[in-house]
Amino acid sequence: MLFGKPSSYLGVDLGAGGVKIVELKREKKRPVLFTYGFTSEEQDVHTFLVSAPTIHEEQRNFSTAPLKIAAPMQRAPILEDAEGNKVEKYATIIRTVCKEAQTVSTTAVVSLPVSAIFHAIVTLPVLKKDEFDRVLRAEIKKLLPYALEDTVLDYQTLPGTPGNKDQRVLVNAVPRSLVVFYTKIFQRAGLKLDSLEPESIALARSLVGRDTAVTMLVDIGAERTNFFIIDHTIPITHHSIEMGGKNMNKILAERLGVGEPYIEQIKHDIFGKLFSSEGQLILPREKFINLAMSIIDPIVKEIEYGFEVYLRQSGNEHKRPEKVILTGGGAHFPYLVEYIAEKFKLKCYVADPWGRAVYQDKLKSVLRVIGPRMSVAIGLALRYMI
Repeated sequence: MLFGKPSSYLGVDLGAGGVKIVELKREKKRPVLFTYGFTSEEQDVHTFLVSAPTIHEEQRNFSTAPLKIAAPMQRAPILEDAEGNKVEKYATIIRTVCKEAQTVSTTAVVSLPVSAIFHAIVTLPVLKKDEFDRVLRAEIKKLLPYALEDTVLDYQTLPGTPGNKDQRVLVNAVPRSLVVFYTKIFQRAGLKLDSLEPESIALARSLVGRDTAVTMLVDIGAERTNFFIIDHTIPITHHSIEMGGKNMNKILAERLGVGEPYIEQIKHDIFGKLFSSEGQLILPREKFINLAMSIIDPIVKEIEYGFEVYLRQSGNEHKRPEKVILTGGGAHFPYLVEYIAEKFKLKCYVADPWGRAVYQDKLKSVLRVIGPRMSVAIGLALRYMI
């Protein structure tokens, strides 16, 4: 027992809308919610990170000419103030949340923002094991906007399609300087940084699990909305738009004719009364739709674009997306679920990331409300639980 795996893990999500922490304990081989905590203050932790391009399979194939990169090859930049104030700032926030939530685990699994991750699907011929790594690294080197030695690589071979002799490899690369930055934060916070993984993988784990259906995840965060296609439990595509909770607040403030500082209270006072005690929306759709369409339309158009990108990839032409899952702080926006379901004629619902964990029944109403914003943290904590 002294040298076994920890019995509990912290999932830590450092997002623009706050820090989210979930601790799960393993009891009788099941993940049990031990505690959770979060902050709601806006953060700048992502504003100085490297934005890494996403390259889809149709843009890069082993048999074609090398991809032309618009920007010249450069060293991965060193993160701003990585040695000073930002490390201490976020370490303090994490320590405070852990103290208030009374966490006991000191082992953390932490999310990497998708904006800082280079993501690509590379198609290679079937190679011998001793050649595979060398050829793959050579191909990745052609694609990266910065030097290969400045990155930490992770890759996995995707399931093949009948009749296709090539193999597809999903590649994620992150600047080494970002890994160093996160390591320093958690060292200063007094926690062991066990693993770093992309938000997309954590979301797929908490919201999709072992479901092999083609699923679109829409993560509406504070600053951006991310769109992921999950195929056989693996995040295949990703794109994002600058439409998040902050943008929604600005649009609502303009439509309602009030100052932005008051919009959160108005949302609480007004939107909180849109639901019956059974959780059903009671405000007539026609009275809300004019106010909401400027927010809903951009999200719907990006879902449509995401489907098109995915279905254009070789091997996906005859697949059919089956569902859309909404998560993030803006997932409960009124009528968004209904509108998406009608538009695409498929299932759409707000995420329930707590569904793979055991918790007390008296917490159900509270967890239902905060669930979408905790999806990444829950998925991280589940890394070694399922």
